[in-house]
Amino acid sequence: MISIKQINYAIAVAETLHFKKAAEKCFVSPSTLSNAITEMESQLGIKLFERNNKKVIITSLGAVIIEKAQNIKNEVDNINKLSELNSEPLSNSISLGIIPTIGPFLLPVLLPKIKDDFPNLKLNIVEAQTDVLLRKISSGEIEMAIMALPFETSGFNVNKFWKENFFWITKKDDPRAKKNSIKAKDLDLSELIMLEEGNCLKDHILNACKIKNTSKITFNASTLSTSIELVKGGIGTTLVPEMAVNKLIASNPELTKIKLDEKGPHREIALISRQNYAGARDLEKLIQLFSFELNKNKKS
Repeated sequence: MISIKQINYAIAVAETLHFKKAAEKCFVSPSTLSNAITEMESQLGIKLFERNNKKVIITSLGAVIIEKAQNIKNEVDNINKLSELNSEPLSNSISLGIIPTIGPFLLPVLLPKIKDDFPNLKLNIVEAQTDVLLRKISSGEIEMAIMALPFETSGFNVNKFWKENFFWITKKDDPRAKKNSIKAKDLDLSELIMLEEGNCLKDHILNACKIKNTSKITFNASTLSTSIELVKGGIGTTLVPEMAVNKLIASNPELTKIKLDEKGPHREIALISRQNYAGARDLEKLIQLFSFELNKNKKS
């Protein structure tokens, strides 16, 4: 009979495509993991992996079995989670993902409150891009993640708790800096600093500004902080989300913020989880806390 341990080992190999790395991930020796996989293949009468000294390949039948194994692992995780529901909410451990354009600005607001209200919670924070976090939720590596919408989230449980607009950042000596708001058509795309491809904030900005032709956009940055430094240096201007704007320009008195005058909200923040995630009480508590703290912080 196939064991849960073998299932976990097989999933680890499928994710890493490397037996040694999979063994490290499962905290066992390579020989222990390899023997367990070989025994699993023997029990099934199917080769899950083709391997040699250079690479590991998942066989076509192996891919089907790994997909089913992942579903089994998720259900086992849910059973374990259900056993925790007799305890107080947020009193065990949770792995929480968050995207880089939210983490540095939201976590300083939320973490002190979480620590005070739920001292027994063991929180593991994972920062990554949206597509990576969705894969980690699906695979059971993390329970939930804080992400920005719009984004394709079909097949996931989506709980929105915040919405916000974008602000245009420029130097105070810019002639346009006297405006209270600015339309997208008045932005000079040739000077607009955007985040790199693959960052969902770039897509949100392009969508909010209805920019389809990006050929005139020549400046790219890896982080919002880098974008601000480029604006300070007179390289161009940029757009940032509301939750980040005050922190980004607080120590830069030569910069100013101007609201983007386009139909909003320009992005919404949500807590994403698997549809069958068993920790519904934890989700509910976190959503309430996130929403309350963000609104309180906005008023202060």
